[in-house]
Amino acid sequence: MKEKFSIKIILSLLLQIIFFCNHAAAQLPMSEPDRYDTIFFSKDSKAENRQRLYKSLVSGINRNLSLPLTDSTEENWMDAFYSIELLRYKSPWVEGKVYEAFKGIENRSGLFQRSLMELVYDAYPNSFERETEKLLSSSPDTKCIAIAAEYLRKKIKKCSTVMLLGIHKQLQQYPGDPVLNALKTRVYDTISVIPPLNDLLHHSFFTNAKVVFSFQRKNRNYPGIAVVRDSAGNFVKDGYRNIISVPQLARSINNLPGYLSNGNTPQGIFRMYGFDISKSIFIGPTKNIQLTMPAETSIKHFFNDSTIIDSVWTEDWYRKLLPASWKNYTPFFETFYAGKAGRTEIIAHGTTVDPNYYKGTTYYPFTPTLGCLCTKEIWDEESGRRKFSDQQKLVEAIKEAGGADGYYIVIELDDQQKPVTIDELLPYLK
Repeated sequence: MKEKFSIKIILSLLLQIIFFCNHAAAQLPMSEPDRYDTIFFSKDSKAENRQRLYKSLVSGINRNLSLPLTDSTEENWMDAFYSIELLRYKSPWVEGKVYEAFKGIENRSGLFQRSLMELVYDAYPNSFERETEKLLSSSPDTKCIAIAAEYLRKKIKKCSTVMLLGIHKQLQQYPGDPVLNALKTRVYDTISVIPPLNDLLHHSFFTNAKVVFSFQRKNRNYPGIAVVRDSAGNFVKDGYRNIISVPQLARSINNLPGYLSNGNTPQGIFRMYGFDISKSIFIGPTKNIQLTMPAETSIKHFFNDSTIIDSVWTEDWYRKLLPASWKNYTPFFETFYAGKAGRTEIIAHGTTVDPNYYKGTTYYPFTPTLGCLCTKEIWDEESGRRKFSDQQKLVEAIKEAGGADGYYIVIELDDQQKPVTIDELLPYLK
């Protein structure tokens, strides 16, 4: 179903985010990225324009939530939900309106139910267990069903019998649904230990391909880092012979799992196929890296093999990409599930979003998205000139490796509650 919200459209541009990192030791010296920074400018990163946008969004929240909730005003309330997520905005009055939104929730549209659950998943993780259990068994929207299950899984940790029965019932009602099948793998899959990392980093399939590896924690509240490998298998280094590592955030504003729309960046393999400059003034003028997932593009393009004639993506096709030790590690199939579920347009980009929205978080001053990989950029709030850009460093490293034609691989390492550092990865990269 096509979604059309005025504020959501703005936010899609604002974060790109697009249907919808803690500096590591080994980086280019500051003098080198300065070569590029003088030509980049974003008027919307100026303090006065950021303040104007913030006031406009808060005004929209208050105006939309002041309307009586009816079928005809659902869209207004959903606009407000998206703005609340973006700004991490909270007030006692807004919280009261969120509680009000759950009254008679079973009679609201599936789209409204999903929008509300996206908001409360991260912002109100302990407040709506009973309401969520009701949605799990009654919502007509499979994505809402999955969010409800994920909300309860996060709260309860171990799936209750009631919850498992609810999921089983929905799987029977919607057989073959890619979203619920992805949920099923998360609920019933007992594999938790990551296969040998060396097997993936030096896999023969990636011979002669440029590869960016983005290493992340399972808890996306902590930034990861990206490193770049050329087609000869060498990791790109700086002038001091240190492997270049670029901090990168893979968290969405709602922190949902990656197989769901607007959720975190999915774990797994993306096809990398060039650079682009966003037309969105909110991402800014720094080049972004174009990515695509399985099912979002053809098998022929994904494998970069013109002899492939099959057009139907299956798990077996995805397994062909993987070394033997990774073929049955289902957490790494998230890009496959996300693509089958309809996620699109995930890219790796910089940002001009005001980081002050996220002060006090573990990922500040990085800015979350609606599913993209985002690097840190700092813009002068008086002049609008770019002062610092990890995105530019990443782009230059990819150019040095031979260009953005290859693969971009997101790997969840473990559940340590801290940012990923280059030091813990060096044993695997040398």
